[in-house]
Amino acid sequence: MRRSAATALRTTGTVSTTLALALLVTACGGDAEPAGGGELSGRTVTVAGVWTGSEQKNFKKVLDAFSAKTGAKTVFVPSGDNVSTFVGSKIEGGNAPDVVLVPQVGVLQQFAKAGWLRPLSGTATTTATAGLAPVWKNYGTVDGTYYGLYFKAAHKSTIWYAPEALSQAGVNEPKTWTELLAAGRALADSGRPAFAVAGEDGWTLTDWFENIYLSQAGPEKYDQLAQHKIKWTDESVVTALTTLAEVFKDKQLVAGGAQGALQTDFPGSVEKVFGPQPEAGMVYEGDFVGGVAKDEFGKKPGEDAKFFPFPAVGTGTPPVVSGGDAAVVLKDAKNGEAGMKLLEFLATPEAAEVWAAAGGFLSPNKNVKPEAYGDDTARATAESLVAAGDSVRFDMSDQAPAAFGGTKGAGEWKLLQDFLRDPSNPRATAAALEGAAAKAYGN
Repeated sequence: MRRSAATALRTTGTVSTTLALALLVTACGGDAEPAGGGELSGRTVTVAGVWTGSEQKNFKKVLDAFSAKTGAKTVFVPSGDNVSTFVGSKIEGGNAPDVVLVPQVGVLQQFAKAGWLRPLSGTATTTATAGLAPVWKNYGTVDGTYYGLYFKAAHKSTIWYAPEALSQAGVNEPKTWTELLAAGRALADSGRPAFAVAGEDGWTLTDWFENIYLSQAGPEKYDQLAQHKIKWTDESVVTALTTLAEVFKDKQLVAGGAQGALQTDFPGSVEKVFGPQPEAGMVYEGDFVGGVAKDEFGKKPGEDAKFFPFPAVGTGTPPVVSGGDAAVVLKDAKNGEAGMKLLEFLATPEAAEVWAAAGGFLSPNKNVKPEAYGDDTARATAESLVAAGDSVRFDMSDQAPAAFGGTKGAGEWKLLQDFLRDPSNPRATAAALEGAAAKAYGN
């Protein structure tokens, strides 16, 4: 299953840190005790999701607020990255969780088509409709039925940089793709390569492509390609790959060149910019880069770790690519009604504001107060995401079958790694992508 950008953040850190978090989860058990009586007193809601570490800790604060409001007890169960396998095995064993946080559109669609999900209640639908742009409802809807409530989002159109690097190079935040390349070459001339590229993690390369494609080809083409209604051999894909090659083929722009990039994972790419021995001036990825820079390297987002929006490419507009986690209620859940009450709560600004105050969170809900966010950087990123409205597009590879868009060493991940290694023939790469896509989509 696809390791999304948010999932990569969940696994950031040393082996010892990961083991410590695993022990903490085991010891704590994920329980949230109700504060007193309420309409769900005596009921237990089991919630499964991929979140670990600080994400799990902060989500438990949301569950605690739900418990205080309703009297329900909540239990969080880590699912691991392969949510589909986890949920399938639980259903087969007669021990399905009540609520699942699903990080991929394709997996949500798979669950719905398998008949595993309950439609959202009227209350959840009404509350969500009041707070979310229609595009978020569309991503949670399968065959006309609304199943998935998007609660947490990622803004995947941000380029993070070390302010001293740009200052030393004498460049300002670029507004266009041409300015971005020029700024990158100025950085290299001043002694620090432009980009730390996490080529070891294929999903980061899909994100590079998606931002370029959305800006250059436009939302309509993006939707068509995401659904494989046009082929990957379409000229728009070749054009986007040609544009991406402008970065990949330039050793001034990629720290360590292609070989170095292919040996750099996502956490390593952040370290190359914000770690104790910087090797690059910028790193492209989502808003969660700021969290890694802060938690791992002591940087303060907005001060010594800044970002600018992914710039417009050609005559296009600046892209806003997003990811997110949708809450669903399983049809086989033992406490499905109580689980739906949790979704009704998650649809409210009140629930989102709990996590917003804790940090490391963006809500797609336009009714969340900006002041709920704990710092200016998170506030600005959230406002940008909400302001994009229906022009937001969900991560394309997360919408694809996992065999194409979410499998290490296969499909889009591998083919874009091959393209990073040798970007000389965009048309051949487009043909290879189409071959893999046709096989995965079955058409």
